[in-house]
Amino acid sequence: MRNTVLAFVLLVTGTGCAAVGRGPEFIPAPAGPARPFSPAVRANGFLFLAGQIGTDSTGRLVAGGIRAETRQAMENIRGVLQRSGSSLDRVVKCTVFLADMREWGTMNEVYTTFFTAGRFPARTAAGASGLALDARVEIECIAAESPS
Repeated sequence: MRNTVLAFVLLVTGTGCAAVGRGPEFIPAPAGPARPFSPAVRANGFLFLAGQIGTDSTGRLVAGGIRAETRQAMENIRGVLQRSGSSLDRVVKCTVFLADMREWGTMNEVYTTFFTAGRFPARTAAGASGLALDARVEIECIAAESPS
């Protein structure tokens, strides 16, 4: 237990991290409407991504239900990671919010194609009573920064 607490303190405080003393970097959106959040924040060797839903470049939810929305949400995540200097293979944790938990299996069919088998990030999935734009799925991630 003591080692777990120490590891958590080191992660949160950045002690022993190359980024000690450097505050968080708030990564702006490249375009689109103004939002009250950053698409990603870089801190202590990690990228914390805001939740992504299945919107296209115009900001509209893609048609096609859970499969299409999951695919587009994951493509949106890939784009945020790439613009931030990282990639899907650096993702360590995801949280998935589903409008209907009965679509969990279908979402998984698409979600798993974005990762290498045997190297899936830790993940939480939860049901939600409502998502932005009446989306079926929203996915947020934490990724380790790419080595310099």
